[in-house]
Amino acid sequence: MTQPRQSLGNVKLDWMPQPGNYLDLEGKTYAVLERRHRYKLKGGRYNLHKIAIYVQSAQRPNESTFINGRWVVGDATCRYNARSEIIRCAVNPEGPCNNCHHYNFGGIDP
Repeated sequence: MTQPRQSLGNVKLDWMPQPGNYLDLEGKTYAVLERRHRYKLKGGRYNLHKIAIYVQSAQRPNESTFINGRWVVGDATCRYNARSEIIRCAVNPEGPCNNCHHYNFGGIDP
């Protein structure tokens, strides 16, 4: 997803990448931004052929919260937390949440 766009190549994974997950490949870390399925017509039926994932170079967040069965970036107890796997919050997107002067308790219990 950087300009110019470039392919990392064909990679076989033993897990299903979802947007918000991180992928380590050849010593670099990438955030999964989007996933698209490719189908082929075979025997009168469409079958999943491959999955294309769109990634961006990123660093793994050093703090995250597990809520509703998924990991989100930052402290989800803060009212400003985006509850997202990719974005921490609007007021302090780079973090960390610890000692943030915008911290406002009122989020959900993790």
